[in-house]
Amino acid sequence: MPELPEVETIVRGLQGALVGRSFTGVITLWPNAIRPSAEEVARDLPGQRIEGLTRRGKYLQFSLSGGQTLFIHLKMSGDLLVEPAAAPRHPHVRTVFALDNKHELRFKDPRKFGRVHLARDPMQVTGHLGPEPLSDTFTVERFKELFRNRRGRLKPLLMDQRFIAGIGNIYAAESCFAAGVHPRRAANTLTQAELVRLYYHIRQQLQRGITLKGASLDAVYRGGEFQNYFKVYGRQGQPCLQCSAPVQRIALGGRSTHFCPRCQPE
Repeated sequence: MPELPEVETIVRGLQGALVGRSFTGVITLWPNAIRPSAEEVARDLPGQRIEGLTRRGKYLQFSLSGGQTLFIHLKMSGDLLVEPAAAPRHPHVRTVFALDNKHELRFKDPRKFGRVHLARDPMQVTGHLGPEPLSDTFTVERFKELFRNRRGRLKPLLMDQRFIAGIGNIYAAESCFAAGVHPRRAANTLTQAELVRLYYHIRQQLQRGITLKGASLDAVYRGGEFQNYFKVYGRQGQPCLQCSAPVQRIALGGRSTHFCPRCQPE
């Protein structure tokens, strides 16, 4: 699943092609992905101009001239392509947004997990999300406050979108390693010094991911280079690049979790 840096990279790559364009129609090839319904989106979206394209958590957020907001969540395998309307469509394209310049925004999603939301109140879609970890208002003091009275395991907590928005498996693992904390630690056992380290390394790893245009782990997310700099993620059995101990993999919160047992003592 794309995480904050991958979604931010996609947003930046689409802004020039989409901001200022208007939707002229919608073709729904997988209605289950559309909220509130394919019929309502097909009725309400045409004629609206894209006035801004930003990111909230892992959502792409299109601000529209009619006062509504279009959200797209790529989930596991989604991708967005701007292509000429006359060009053949990939067989895994599930939703087609016709534009006023004879192009189309095409939502390709082989696994059909992605979602499209059209909402008058953005909070209906993103109101459950925690703070943005790269926001100027997300200070170290606010980060420490989030951990007050938290008792869950650290890495699943970091991946909880209600806790902090945008962090997934890759950046949680790499941030824990950089901060020298075990991903299985109970959240309420972290010292103030460990929380400060973790805060700065989360922001550093996310910023580096954006600089490197995310991680490209399969054909869906192209051009990213962060995967070339992983310290622990996906490196089970290989020597730690910091101490040479074998990187270990465990299941934590139903997800694969990678760490160095020497650099991240439990």
